[in-house]
Amino acid sequence: MTLWIAAGVLTLGFMVALEITARHYGQRGPISSLGREVIFGPQSGPLLYAGLALMLVVLTWRQRFVAIGAALGVDVVFLLMRWVLDARLNFGNGALWVILGCAVIAVTRRTGRDRALLLKGVGLGLLLVAGHKTGDTWLLITSKTRPSVLDPYVATADHALGNPSWVVGRLVEATGPIGSGLLHVVYGQLPLAAALFGLYQLRNVATERRFPGHHLVRTFLAIGLIGPAVYMIFPVVGPIFAYGADGGRWAVADLWPNTPPPLTAPHPVPFDGITPRNCMPSLHTAWATTLFIHSRKAPRPMRFAGTFWLVGTLTATLGFGYHYGADLIAGGVFALTIETAMRSFDRGWDRQGALLVTYGTTVFTALLVAYRYLPVEMARHPWAFGPLLLLAGGSVVYGYVRTMKQWDPVAAVTQQPEPQLMQA
Repeated sequence: MTLWIAAGVLTLGFMVALEITARHYGQRGPISSLGREVIFGPQSGPLLYAGLALMLVVLTWRQRFVAIGAALGVDVVFLLMRWVLDARLNFGNGALWVILGCAVIAVTRRTGRDRALLLKGVGLGLLLVAGHKTGDTWLLITSKTRPSVLDPYVATADHALGNPSWVVGRLVEATGPIGSGLLHVVYGQLPLAAALFGLYQLRNVATERRFPGHHLVRTFLAIGLIGPAVYMIFPVVGPIFAYGADGGRWAVADLWPNTPPPLTAPHPVPFDGITPRNCMPSLHTAWATTLFIHSRKAPRPMRFAGTFWLVGTLTATLGFGYHYGADLIAGGVFALTIETAMRSFDRGWDRQGALLVTYGTTVFTALLVAYRYLPVEMARHPWAFGPLLLLAGGSVVYGYVRTMKQWDPVAAVTQQPEPQLMQA
């Protein structure tokens, strides 16, 4: 319980710092944005109900029905009030009210393990919502504090991989509205898919009266909190903005996806103060990789869904021009490193875990350094640097698989036939 309190205090302090920073730029931060949604229209009703769903894992079935009914009832009242006032008909306040109400019940009506379990459920639900708002604040900060972007460096380095964003972009265009529409659904509903997987992993919390030591939601939140810090170090907006029509007058040229960028000496380019610098690493790739990993021990339909979401997300990130190929490699390495660290934190640090986290961090750092300082050499020698980039990412994958086999060995238990007594 002490660890949960310490984590809560650190998270609150971090959110307060982001709130102050956002206020400096004239915007609401994560705390005021969440507090505003107690009364005013939420930005994302589905997100609030996803947070409620995560909290419900600590309740009995009867309590779940009561909580869902209360949330829907509150939302109906708010919708009627907004309809009368001719305001925008948003929903989600009811979910937030129920989450906060359960926090009050935990403090005033529960004791011991029941109180701790309910507070953990409330904290998990609020963290999902607050994590999303924290990410929005991070993106605001990147756009305001990083006036120049490093897209030319990544685009040049991407020649070593064959300019995959340009290739996949043309393929997605060729599929027409059907293929593009399907990929938009896969890309946009990644949080919903993660919530469903998370609910499956946490399905036994109410009966066992405890959370599993490690689950998908923990890694998702860690990736979302740590990843944007790298955006500040390596600000990149993506091909569709830096080399496409969406960049407007700030774009280097209107080339994506038909014409690969020319091989020239890269340099930082100024960009607008609105577009988030949220490409390096690709957090969608990191999240989809984590989803794939956690689906491996699920039933076959969920394993298929995890694979589908990984392939679909990688295709969408490239095909829509949101990321370069170099971003995806960095995102995969980033995800495996964070996942290993979270698993090590749960089971206790040992030599294998520490080595893999150190190695993953080293490879990730080496990738960023290479993209920044060796892009021209990488583009001029794709036959050497292309395989080297894939080998670097593959080595982290191999290390992760090998470590997990050591941590979770599959015991091949052979049943010995019981000796039969001789009949007299």
